[in-house]
Amino acid sequence: MSSVLVPLAQGCEELEAVTVIDLLRRAGIDVVTASLDGEPVQASRGVTLIADTALDEALGRDYDMVVLPGGAEGARRLGEDDRVNTLLRKLADSERFTAAICAAPKVLAGAGVLEGRQATAFPGALDDSPGVELRGGEPVVVDGSVVTSRGPGTAMDFALRLIELLDGEQKAAEVEQALQRPAEHRQYVQEA
Repeated sequence: MSSVLVPLAQGCEELEAVTVIDLLRRAGIDVVTASLDGEPVQASRGVTLIADTALDEALGRDYDMVVLPGGAEGARRLGEDDRVNTLLRKLADSERFTAAICAAPKVLAGAGVLEGRQATAFPGALDDSPGVELRGGEPVVVDGSVVTSRGPGTAMDFALRLIELLDGEQKAAEVEQALQRPAEHRQYVQEA
C-alpha cells in the first residue's frame, strides 16, 4: 500500500488539503496528516483541521510521497520549517514523489526540488524562482517525481493524478467514477 504524508500548516488552503486527503483515502492509500505545531490547524477560510499526528511523530516513518497544500500563509510556514525542507530533499534524492499545489510549489523551489524542472502554481507564486520552467496555464504538471498544481479549482485533478501515479490509472478512474465525475473533465499534463 502506498503511503503519503500531508503536512498541515496554520493558514493552509482547506479545499486543497481536504480534497487530496479525501480522494487518496478513497483510493485506499495510507494518508497521514501531520500538524507542524501539534495543534489543530486553523485553515485559510476559518475551517479547523485536526491532523492525525504531529509532524515530529510522523517523520518517524517513510513515505512514498509528500503532498503540500497551498494557501499563502500555510505555504510560508511550510517553507520556513527545516523539517519539511529536509524531508522534501530526502524524497527528491531518492526519486520519491514530492507534490505541491497553489502557493506550495514555492516551498519545493526553496528546497531545491524544482531546479531544472517544469512546474505550475498559483499565479505569481513561482515568479521569483530561478531554474523553474513555468507552465502557468496548466492545471497539473508532472515532471519526473515532482507534481505541481495551480490552486483550489484544480485540487480534484491534482488528487486524481496523484492516485494514478501511486496506484495506476484504473484506480484513479474507479475513484473518479464513484464521485460521479466524468473522466473527460480530468485535466493534466505530464512532462518527462
